[in-house]
Amino acid sequence: MSIALQVDALHPSSFGDGLAAGDGLAVRPRRIALFTGNYNHIQDGVSLTLNRLVRHLEASGDQVMVFGPTVEDPPMEHAGTFVPVPSISAPGRPEYRLSVRFPHSLRRQLEAFAPDLVHIATPDYLGIQALRWAKAHDVPVVASYHTHFTSYLKYYGLGVLESALWAFGRWFYNQCAQLYVPSESVGEVLYKHGITVPIHLWTRGIERERFSPVHRSEDWRTAYGLRPNIPVVTFVSRLVWEKGLDVYAQVIEELTDRGIAHHSLVVGDGPAREELEQRLPNAVFVGHLEGEALATAYASSDVFLFPSETETFGNVTLEAMASGVPTVCADAPGSRSLVKNGVTGFLCPPRDAASFYDAVASLVQDDCQRARMGTAARQSADNYDWGAIMDRLRRHYAEVLGTTTVLEPVLAVPRSVPTGQPAAAL
Repeated sequence: MSIALQVDALHPSSFGDGLAAGDGLAVRPRRIALFTGNYNHIQDGVSLTLNRLVRHLEASGDQVMVFGPTVEDPPMEHAGTFVPVPSISAPGRPEYRLSVRFPHSLRRQLEAFAPDLVHIATPDYLGIQALRWAKAHDVPVVASYHTHFTSYLKYYGLGVLESALWAFGRWFYNQCAQLYVPSESVGEVLYKHGITVPIHLWTRGIERERFSPVHRSEDWRTAYGLRPNIPVVTFVSRLVWEKGLDVYAQVIEELTDRGIAHHSLVVGDGPAREELEQRLPNAVFVGHLEGEALATAYASSDVFLFPSETETFGNVTLEAMASGVPTVCADAPGSRSLVKNGVTGFLCPPRDAASFYDAVASLVQDDCQRARMGTAARQSADNYDWGAIMDRLRRHYAEVLGTTTVLEPVLAVPRSVPTGQPAAAL
């Protein structure tokens, strides 16, 4: 976008905000600095969402500079201008990276970019440095909530740290102008733990043409040994135990022990794959899929089983729904806002393998119920349009910068609740 006139960056009308510029006034592109712990070194829901956001922002006329860790040979091509930050492998999880420094050379690059807004996607070391820089330079800060870190603690024997982690979350997020969450249920959890910054809904969308029942393929099933009239129970995600793999395995084992005809399909890779393959020797493991192959895998399934309770949204759940597949998920914040219990699938108590088994077994053994719920799931997924979702986020940016009217938060904060104190009655 060409800049016909450079105007004061602090003037409310000087930023592009998706609205028409006033007569005779040139509008320079709005500049956004995005800080994240994952942009291109792992391909997951967070990195895919943020890359999609950057593409949409740039297509809408904004300028974006992304700061985050990376690796020498990243598995995905990133969108926009990406500035690598020094990092190390996470202890015990080398596929993840931890930012460890924000050197002066990168600070100078940030200052030269002169962002109008700082968006922090990860509350890590880099996020703290971004927050401090923005406060020191009087630049508004917003944050998005992608990972429910407290739900991971029990998988690593660190449950004792939960209170401390919530205290840090209150300190960090309550310094931001706005916080964007993928579902109302996640926002409710945050408010109940004393995060009182205005929270707005930034849900996730779906490519409805890519993920669709029309991609179902009997040839694809046959190629993997999945017989035509045997229901396929599918799991799609990175293969790490905190995604509920143990519950998935228990359900498949119980179906097998009871002689209920089914196939087990696992899509994804990760450190738990070898152990899971040993536990489920009859399951079909196809590894990481994307694009047309992933869409075909979803549509060629019959039941989607996703017991994870660590999600803040559940992109894979929405993809399965769009593919016309009934879903069985944990009754946890990430899935609760997506799955309509008894209509598009079932919600089960987290880690309750018996409840998950009952739900999956009922779908596996009832063709009519599967068809009815699959149709309802597809119809529900049609409501998640990426373009409208990203445009709404840009509108929230404009609110913070004072270039548009303020939208109501998704949750109202009782003013009697002091910052940093749990709102137990919410």
